[in-house]
Amino acid sequence: MSTRAVVRGVGHYLPERVMENAEFETMLDTTDEWIRTRSGIERRHIAAEGQTTSDLALRAAQAALADAGMEAADLDAIVLATSTADLTFPSAATMVQAALGMQGGFAFDVQAVCAGFVYALANADALIVSGQAKRVLVIGAETFSRILDWTDRATCVLFGDGAGALLLEAAPGTGAPSDRGILATDLNSDGRHRDLLYVDGGVSTQTTGVLKMEGKEVFRHAVEKLAATADAALEKAGLRHDDVDWVVPHQANIRIIKSTAKKLGTPMEKVVVTVQDHGNTSAASIPLALSVGAARGQIKRGDLIVTEAIGGGLAWGAVVLRW
Repeated sequence: MSTRAVVRGVGHYLPERVMENAEFETMLDTTDEWIRTRSGIERRHIAAEGQTTSDLALRAAQAALADAGMEAADLDAIVLATSTADLTFPSAATMVQAALGMQGGFAFDVQAVCAGFVYALANADALIVSGQAKRVLVIGAETFSRILDWTDRATCVLFGDGAGALLLEAAPGTGAPSDRGILATDLNSDGRHRDLLYVDGGVSTQTTGVLKMEGKEVFRHAVEKLAATADAALEKAGLRHDDVDWVVPHQANIRIIKSTAKKLGTPMEKVVVTVQDHGNTSAASIPLALSVGAARGQIKRGDLIVTEAIGGGLAWGAVVLRW
């Protein structure tokens, strides 16, 4: 017998304000067609004034708890992936813990930019498998609209705000690939590529910055590394691409999604795509896509899912799980 971290609930939250591509035409030298062609993005959600990352995370957390039929008191831990926490400290996770009324257990943030949710899932899985926690709420939440240069048409059109959450619970497994739950994880980073995607400011430099990106270079690294990490995670799980029901990729750019699927030999009919409606929501993108995919009736119990992401660092990774 072995212990598996099984998904019991899923949920997401998007800010009310929807920003269509056409709105950028009044601000920048760009068009709806240009944005769609280059990224596949049609619209994104933008947090309201005063609405913080922990606010979005709380709503997604409540949705996942409701989906699981559980309460905050049932949780042992919260792991929240974000690069846009409300404050320098304390963590956004502890703010969600307090807002949920969860008085026991522990909560902490994970920062791996767009790969954050994959890193958070791997951490939550390790906590459950090692016996340190039985139920872990894993959240990805971002307000990337706060760190954009709204005069840079190459970057500001790509990102949006949102949150998604999964509730994981320890369950007995056989150790076989047929088990439900997280079957394998694969994490990687290479700090030499920092200048490809970063924010040019931070606490210790006493500056506030905006997102900077070398788009072509990020694209090149993304396709190669996403396919490789998905392959590695499947191999660790003892599974093949033919076994996969759904690929749920980080929703950054439709061209990256399509190119990675092609490299993996996965037809697009097996790929959950939400980038057109949400833009790149960084650490929120994968749980958001999982929640939307489940709500659409695409993702069903027993389905084998591969999820992969790459972000600033560069940091990248993949998780194989059976729903």
